[in-house]
Amino acid sequence: MNPIVAKVTHEIEHRSQNTRKEYLEKIRIQANQKPNRDALSCGNLAHAVAPFEEQEKQKILDKQRSNVAIVTAYNDMLSAHQPYKDYPDTIKKVLFGEGHSAQVAGGVPAMCDGVTQGQVGMEMSLFSRDTIAMATSVSLSHNIFDATLLLGICDKIAPGQLMGALAFGHLPTAFVPAGPMASGISNDQKSQVRQKFASGEVGKEALLASECSAYHSHGTCTFYGTANTNQLVFEAMGLMLPGSAFVHPDDELRLELTKFISRHVASLSRGSDNYRPLAETFSAKTLVNGLVALLSSGGSTNHTIHMIAIARAAGLILTWEDIDALSEVVPLLVSIYPNGSDDINAFQHKGGTPRLLSQLNTLNLLHMDVQPVYGSMSDYLKSPSLSAEGELVFRELDDISESNVIATSDAPFKFKGGLKLLKGNLGRGVMKISAIEASNLVVTGEVKVFSDQNDVVEAYEQGILNGNYIVVVRFNGPCMNGMPELHKLMPIMSNLMNKGHSVALVTDGRLSGASGKVPAVLHVTPEAAKGGAIALLEDGDLVSIDAIKGTIECGTDLSDRSAATPPKTNYESGYGREYFQLFRQSVSPADQGASIFFNGDVS
Repeated sequence: MNPIVAKVTHEIEHRSQNTRKEYLEKIRIQANQKPNRDALSCGNLAHAVAPFEEQEKQKILDKQRSNVAIVTAYNDMLSAHQPYKDYPDTIKKVLFGEGHSAQVAGGVPAMCDGVTQGQVGMEMSLFSRDTIAMATSVSLSHNIFDATLLLGICDKIAPGQLMGALAFGHLPTAFVPAGPMASGISNDQKSQVRQKFASGEVGKEALLASECSAYHSHGTCTFYGTANTNQLVFEAMGLMLPGSAFVHPDDELRLELTKFISRHVASLSRGSDNYRPLAETFSAKTLVNGLVALLSSGGSTNHTIHMIAIARAAGLILTWEDIDALSEVVPLLVSIYPNGSDDINAFQHKGGTPRLLSQLNTLNLLHMDVQPVYGSMSDYLKSPSLSAEGELVFRELDDISESNVIATSDAPFKFKGGLKLLKGNLGRGVMKISAIEASNLVVTGEVKVFSDQNDVVEAYEQGILNGNYIVVVRFNGPCMNGMPELHKLMPIMSNLMNKGHSVALVTDGRLSGASGKVPAVLHVTPEAAKGGAIALLEDGDLVSIDAIKGTIECGTDLSDRSAATPPKTNYESGYGREYFQLFRQSVSPADQGASIFFNGDVS
């Protein structure tokens, strides 16, 4: 085991002794209570089985068999979740046929950041994760289940489902992925059209045609944003079947994977020799495996928030320093958009997650002694396929030749991982460095200060923003407006770089995996609305960003300044925002997971 990976794991375990002990004790008590259907009254049980046919009722009531909860994030607005429409029927047919049973325990909200970018809905996006965690807990609260299948993929949805399921950690739990859409136009073509639209070279009709050619079918978006990062990381953590994350929705293999995990999770319930509760599947070692996969793949910056919140749900205290330390020894082994030109389908074609994990294992960067939901960790180095008889088998990877998508362990794309922690007199923030050229890792310049991404767009269109600037967009943190993703900035910043300008972004908002080639210090904490130093900045101040040393410093003396007044906004009302007022008041800082559940000292 790499000594730094071992050290970080040990530090997480040591730091989390009390919180992890409390969590496991809570789960032990839940596991030692009467098996779920034994604890329910006849009236409880009658309500639970009322809508089923008599034969199905008897199978649900049979306490010697497993009843599996399905928590679904289906809707037909999210391309990634539209395939889930028929999954519950498939799962129930399989399990009832095996003598077990399954029920849709509940549905959780599933919003699309692609739809809400730049819209009011984006102000609820991050908060939807904790809402989904609560919805998952409510779904499982009926207490009639022996295992859980989570149908969720995208940005806040899968992390929220996992957080909710961890509250029921005595139940064996697995994710059921649905796979990516087929490739449309290339990501480079899409980016070029966006940049041309931002500069006024093409109109909205051309932009819409381009976007519809990129996002054109059911399945996850094919770029490596938060949704696909969820899938890769959770597979690396052993929370789904090996090699199952990126099989196309219409592939026959996808159906067999869904059937297999349904039967398998039913076999893991309490009382069986194979009992494998989520609380044991999810450990500090599992968490570190997921982080190593995140860093080696150049995954989404959102996971510097989500992984901290997920860890806390399991009684583990993860810090940005842990992620930064791992990034120093985990090489970048994956090159997919926005870190490269290819997409997630090319990654899958070249061996996908099993190949990546095999390379990481060669480098002794993975804990192989963990207990995943299926088999052992060595099984996650294998790839699923169908035999001549149509049966699902997991085979050792063929010796795949050199690839421009997944590097070999001895020839990585970069020798350090995809994320960097920056600290200094402006606070703390994270930068996605996997797609940034070495010449852009250090930037010094005068700042242009904004409080809204739309003001940046206006300044660019008016020619005010046309030089070497560090753009500061503040008052976009979690307690101000829910910490929206600021995607409108990227075509503008990219255009400025294309013109030869030296630019960078500093913000207490988010950008997921979309920062690409632009040096962007994200999630700055303390945020401006909480008295963070970025609230003291004024146009013309000199700021230095060094993603090699990990520093962000303002060269101007700020000691005599007063914080800027937050902009007058209507963040507290309209479009449902009023329902999230308690979230804005209670949310923890970004480096503590931006969660309403875990707001306090984590030292």
